Amino acid sequence: MCVTAVESRPAGVLGASQKPSHRPFGARVKAFVALTKPRIIELLLITTVPVMFLAEQGVPDLKLVLLTCVGGYLSAGGANALNMYIDRDIDAMMERTAQRPLVTGMVSPRECLAFGITLAVVSTLLFGLTVNWLSAWLSLGALLFYVVVYTMILKRRTSQNIVWGGIAGCLPVLIGWSAVTNSMSWAPIILFLVMFFWTPPHYWPLSMKVKDDYARVGVPMLPVIASNKVVARQIVIYSWVMVVVSLLLTPLGYTGWFYTAVALAAGGMWLWEAHGLQNRAKAEVTGAKLKEMRLFHWSITYVSVLFLAVAVDPFLR
Repeated sequence: MCVTAVESRPAGVLGASQKPSHRPFGARVKAFVALTKPRIIELLLITTVPVMFLAEQGVPDLKLVLLTCVGGYLSAGGANALNMYIDRDIDAMMERTAQRPLVTGMVSPRECLAFGITLAVVSTLLFGLTVNWLSAWLSLGALLFYVVVYTMILKRRTSQNIVWGGIAGCLPVLIGWSAVTNSMSWAPIILFLVMFFWTPPHYWPLSMKVKDDYARVGVPMLPVIASNKVVARQIVIYSWVMVVVSLLLTPLGYTGWFYTAVALAAGGMWLWEAHGLQNRAKAEVTGAKLKEMRLFHWSITYVSVLFLAVAVDPFLR
């Protein structure tokens, strides 16, 4: 599907052709920070650092944690900047993304491209020279997967875009483990799978909320091409698999009673919300009464609580 960019900026918003002198320095700095999508990166670091505690079975070297966080931020920030560069045409047409720096003209496409590539190179070298090269290649792999596989190939072609594209967001789990051990194990793989099955039911509720935006630009998110009933059923299926997988750490000996208790409680709450959404969808509830964003907001709380338990559990065994 071919998507053509249109000029859809509200009056008074900076245009891409505006002279740099009309773009205040402070606003420009904020714009470059915005290119990295800091709120998304916060979530990635939430899944990285606790795994380092699990790998160490205690407190990891704090310098290593800092270097891993900085490298992870730069890598994810570079991926997000390149994502905005590629998606600048549809971002200009969606209400949700209408204030992004490339749309407002606060940052030019050439600047964004150079910024993203620079962050990618710097982050890879930082990981390789200060952490280890296994973490560096995993980090670079996550960036390339997000930019090339998800943004350039899957996003505009298939409703399964977020399912497979979400792999990039799962890799920080492996990076956290490899930063400490310079190796792999079943524990990070299980947590990788938790994040893999978490991503679709995390993002699909938001897609349900803004499906008109995606439909307008021809991006076939599942809620755009399927009914709320179908989407909710898929959410429930992925949710059950996610909760079951999250409980595998304990029988394999990686975690103890504390993590298990938290995983059961948080997972139970997740399933309650997922089935509630499905019941409302079956009843053909629409609009604000569908309350799809309840599950979206809970999904962020869920992953934060679960990975906090991953970090705390080694101290209680």
